[in-house]
Amino acid sequence: MSPLRRAVVRLLLPCLLAVAGCTAPAPAGAPEREVRRAVADWSAAPPARLAGIPLEGWSYEVTSVRRDGARAHARARLRYALAGYDTAPAEADREVELTRGAAGWRVDGDRPAPGAPPQLWDQGDPAVARGAHALVLGVGQSPQTLSGIAQEADRAVPAVSAAWHGTWTGRVVVLVPGTLDAMAALLGRPADAYRGMGAVTTGRTGPGPAPADRVVVNPEGYAQLSGQGRRIVLTHETTHVATRAATTARTPLWLSEGFADWAAYRGGGPPPAEAAPALGRAVRRGELPAGLPSDGDFAFGGDPDALARAYEGAWLACRLIAGKWGEATLVDLYERAGREPLPTALADTVGGDLAGLTTAWRAALRTELGGATG
Repeated sequence: MSPLRRAVVRLLLPCLLAVAGCTAPAPAGAPEREVRRAVADWSAAPPARLAGIPLEGWSYEVTSVRRDGARAHARARLRYALAGYDTAPAEADREVELTRGAAGWRVDGDRPAPGAPPQLWDQGDPAVARGAHALVLGVGQSPQTLSGIAQEADRAVPAVSAAWHGTWTGRVVVLVPGTLDAMAALLGRPADAYRGMGAVTTGRTGPGPAPADRVVVNPEGYAQLSGQGRRIVLTHETTHVATRAATTARTPLWLSEGFADWAAYRGGGPPPAEAAPALGRAVRRGELPAGLPSDGDFAFGGDPDALARAYEGAWLACRLIAGKWGEATLVDLYERAGREPLPTALADTVGGDLAGLTTAWRAALRTELGGATG
């Protein structure tokens, strides 16, 4: 074959193959890129049913793609923030389901990735109640219930700011699911872990930008509380939001939980004999605790009376520190305990050690609880 003929064949061959119905194969990564592009296009803005929530930075980052013919599943990391409330984004692992049609890949919907907890809106269309300092999102709750929680949270935030002198946003986000089981699903734990509790706080601890904390209400436990009980619960949980950036793995739970209760009771509350009934009964039985509550004493799902004694003892320890050495010293101790060993933090603040603090605490328990009746 002459050079001219070979050149003509090379030019005509692609056209001949196209006429015969043959096409060159697509690059190996093309289908996955198309799936990723479809997810990116679909997630360019939050769903319309979330329009009442002040979302910003909404994005899905695909981490893996699994294809099965005309169907595909994409694992993705959802990131978003609540404008005016979050200083760092919330994150959630999701699984996006897609179908391929004549026009290409189409997203059919998404759900929590296997093993990941749901978002509140996975449980139904959320309603929104706004306060001066609070954003309340609820599913299966009346507008009156959500508005009442927003009002209580609005009272909690200034109380926390008066107790905690560290920097924080001065705002709180409260999630109110429809049932205890729904609450437990949001937190990824069994419902029994939260039975009888009014609320809990989510979020990681440690330095850096404050995480996207949420106060999650147990609607069944919260409904059983008195007005004063609701105030104390929401102030306690809001304190955890405020102190989160200063709280690390070094911070003992007696200090973090005790401080939150101290802030909640600081604005007025019942006396120790009334506010610490479980510990009071133990003291009157002659069962004075040998030491401050350990981290293990605060585990959920165990003996509720023992858990109550741990919280009450932690509160009375922080109350003692604030009363004996001053509120500023208690705050200073909290901040130091998150970044240095507890013995060092105690020496630099109260001028003593854990043994001395424990002795003073046990003496206070005898005085304040030992003579109570009932």
